[in-house]
Amino acid sequence: MPGIDQVLSRAMGIPGVLGAGLIDWTSGLTLGTAGRAPHGDHEAAAADTAEVVQAVARNATFDTAGGSAPDLEDLIITAAGSYHLIRFVHTAFDSQTYLYLWLDRGQANLAVARLRLRDLAAELVAA
Repeated sequence: MPGIDQVLSRAMGIPGVLGAGLIDWTSGLTLGTAGRAPHGDHEAAAADTAEVVQAVARNATFDTAGGSAPDLEDLIITAAGSYHLIRFVHTAFDSQTYLYLWLDRGQANLAVARLRLRDLAAELVAA
């Protein structure tokens, strides 16, 4: 079973990926990084994306059927020239981590990146 470094290395193989990280969203700290980061700073990117995740988690009301709300799976942020893809890593221990990909919008296939990131998150949980 792969560890954090192996998962991030495999994430870098997704077409269009510029950088990747595993981040604790309660603190905004990186648990691992690979490749480049927006503005050249993995820690700043982690803190910025953690703020977005905290705001969404705090205000998440995705229950449309009247039952309990489903777990958030991922967030997609589009920007001029790039995508930022966040995939929550759900574990039995109420994990508060997510995998983050920074993708070149001209080279990435967002659907493929989402599917591959989903599989990588599942591998982290199984590890």
